[in-house]
Amino acid sequence: MSNIVIIPTYREKENIEALIKAILSLGNPFDILVIDDNSPDGTANIVKELQKSNPRIHLIERPGKLGLGTAYIAGFNYAIERGYNYIYEMDADFSHAPEDLPRLFEACNDGGADVAIGSRYISGVNVVNWPLSRVLMSYFASIYVRFVTGMKVMDTTAGFVCYRRDVLENILPNQVRSVGYSFQIEMKFIAWKLGYKIAEVPIIFTDRKMGSSKMSGGIFNEAIWNVLRIKIRSWFVKYRRNGST
Repeated sequence: MSNIVIIPTYREKENIEALIKAILSLGNPFDILVIDDNSPDGTANIVKELQKSNPRIHLIERPGKLGLGTAYIAGFNYAIERGYNYIYEMDADFSHAPEDLPRLFEACNDGGADVAIGSRYISGVNVVNWPLSRVLMSYFASIYVRFVTGMKVMDTTAGFVCYRRDVLENILPNQVRSVGYSFQIEMKFIAWKLGYKIAEVPIIFTDRKMGSSKMSGGIFNEAIWNVLRIKIRSWFVKYRRNGST
């Protein structure tokens, strides 16, 4: 087993079946792990039906909305325990194009990256169907994160990422504290502090066409304050990989 794509879901019945089928149709063999937070619209039931005909589809059902970060950590642990080499984060709403998954794989497998980010900002601003206010909020949030943390990553809040298994095996013991959207920032920050090679692969991010967005200004504000917490905490943490002294 080599690749597994982790997709957290909450009320994604309009998108999940088409997304799973699009990923499974790719030339690269990608397994899929859906982590559903008790969606009231029956998202998990759709996944269960698809599982009957394809063993590459996996599902974790949780009792309620427990946070994006905890969903991904549950997925990372699942993938590590089963020996996947490349572990991906991806949104359920087609804002991340499935056909870009092989490009993230190539950046790690062929290009030598430890972390490959599907980046909206590495080659300009490549966002479709977002209002200007939201584009500016996201873009300047990434500038702010780079300023505070010192990371040389253009899209620090990106949620379309490929990790080598070794990276996650070393990040998780450092106890990622964020559970909301700042989780994405903290994961990249710890990988950077551990000295892993981070590459950004240009993508076009397209806002969802179906279903309702989970993003809000409050989520961005939470992430902004958490960046300061992440930076301050780093002054008291020694970032070491497993086996290092």
